[in-house]
Amino acid sequence: MNYPFWEVPLVGGGWLIGIVAILHVFVSHFAVGGGLFLVLSEIKAYKTNNNVILNYVKKHSKFFLLLTIVFGALSGVAIWFTIGLVSPQATSALIHIFVWGWAIEWVFFFVEIAAVMIYYYSWEKVDRRTHLAIGWIYFIAALLSMVIINGILSFMLTPGKWIETKNFWDGFFNPTYFSSLVVRIVTAIVMAGIYGLFTATFLVEKENRQQIIKYSSKWVIPFMLILPIASLWYYYTLPDIPKEIVLGGISFVSNTAIIGIVAGFLIFLLVLIMGYFNTRLFNKFVATIILILGLTIMFAGERVRESIRKPYVIYDYMYSNGLLINQFDSIKEQGILKTSKWSKIKEITDENKLQAGEVGFKLYCASCHIINGYNDVKPLISDLDEETIAMIINDLENYRGYMPKFAGNEAEAEAIAKWLYQFNKENRKEQ
Repeated sequence: MNYPFWEVPLVGGGWLIGIVAILHVFVSHFAVGGGLFLVLSEIKAYKTNNNVILNYVKKHSKFFLLLTIVFGALSGVAIWFTIGLVSPQATSALIHIFVWGWAIEWVFFFVEIAAVMIYYYSWEKVDRRTHLAIGWIYFIAALLSMVIINGILSFMLTPGKWIETKNFWDGFFNPTYFSSLVVRIVTAIVMAGIYGLFTATFLVEKENRQQIIKYSSKWVIPFMLILPIASLWYYYTLPDIPKEIVLGGISFVSNTAIIGIVAGFLIFLLVLIMGYFNTRLFNKFVATIILILGLTIMFAGERVRESIRKPYVIYDYMYSNGLLINQFDSIKEQGILKTSKWSKIKEITDENKLQAGEVGFKLYCASCHIINGYNDVKPLISDLDEETIAMIINDLENYRGYMPKFAGNEAEAEAIAKWLYQFNKENRKEQ
């Protein structure tokens, strides 16, 4: 709460980050798996003297370059922009905790950009061995970039011993680090095959198209069988409360997980039946459906991962609204308005109570809830009077187990309740 609040209408800040992040992750996993796909496909073409695969890889590398570097880089910048505005306290914390990790990742990212550009533009301009070496450099840099980012993302859900030690390596190699990394690597290989299937449908000659479709299917089928096993491993490395949430503690989370499982099953069936056994039935429409299902898997996985972390943005360290757990008692003693640098209202009076309630809501609640949009707070309080709303605010963690304890004082709870209750009165007038 040391930063001003950025209000995002209708969808809220969390969903804005989610939309940008899911699209970026969908492409960034392809950037890793696709790098391996290019190199191994090129090697296969040379070893088997297969010009069909070689010519396809040349065309596919252009698509790969444009999607991963242009869209991937822009969406990566967009993530930094949105998280910096929506969740500045958490962004600052992650930068400070993993400053050298970020520095190393940015070096790998620079190598990625340089290597993939050289890889694409050096076709037939350098010898085979050199060209393959450039491809390997790209893939290794992309993989190491994922290795670093995975440590930071998994830390947010399971900081582990870092909470006590504040040691970089305790935070980086956290309880879900390795299981999460395996899930991401397997997913990246699956995405490489899915994108390969998509670009294969644009080949003109039927025989060539069917050959590449069948080849790309081999990247998807075995790893779609491995993915559920890796996901189960990841599940068993989670803390107890997130496990309970996935199994039905929060219905929309378990439903989202089911959607991801169904999407994965459909991908497996479509690729096995139409991509491997009956390639003549495989066309652009089927490839697009599989691509959408792949995006659905990404959406489900990222949404579940983000949701089971609630009410924290960094588990057991920082709440979603930016409040540090170790500062809770001192803020509780003084109040959230007085301790917030960006609140003009420090003391609540009868004259400013309604305005103070709005400021208090934005500071403490609006990171997850908005008015008139996604996760709208109004339906949650529609049948409640002002006193009951205030009572719930003071007992948030028991009213909703995935909400943070209220760090404000009694007067601030009453002010927020008063501001929220006005929407109930407006609804009654409309009715």
